[in-house]
Amino acid sequence: MTAPLEMDCRAVKAKLDAGEPFLFLDCREQDEYAAAKIDGTKLIPMSELTQRVTELEPHRNSAIVVHCHHGGRSMRVTNWLRQQGFANTTNMAGGIDEWSQQIDSSVPRY
Repeated sequence: MTAPLEMDCRAVKAKLDAGEPFLFLDCREQDEYAAAKIDGTKLIPMSELTQRVTELEPHRNSAIVVHCHHGGRSMRVTNWLRQQGFANTTNMAGGIDEWSQQIDSSVPRY
């Protein structure tokens, strides 16, 4: 079964709360991550992904949820990872901005 291409932040939070195992991947740049991050995420900036994709190899057959600021970059990363054979990769629609508004207001908006 292939993971959905996209899910909203409430669905991602439900996965976290249920203890479902998945890699929560942040594809924003280092300065953005320094300004605001979701606890438990792994940072691999989109600009470094092609050089660092081997770091994701242990997760090839696992669920991966990708997020960025609003959802555009993470959708591109999601599609690219799926093309590389990471079939269970899903984009978090709305990104960290929506997460801050709907899930955790302590995450700064920028």
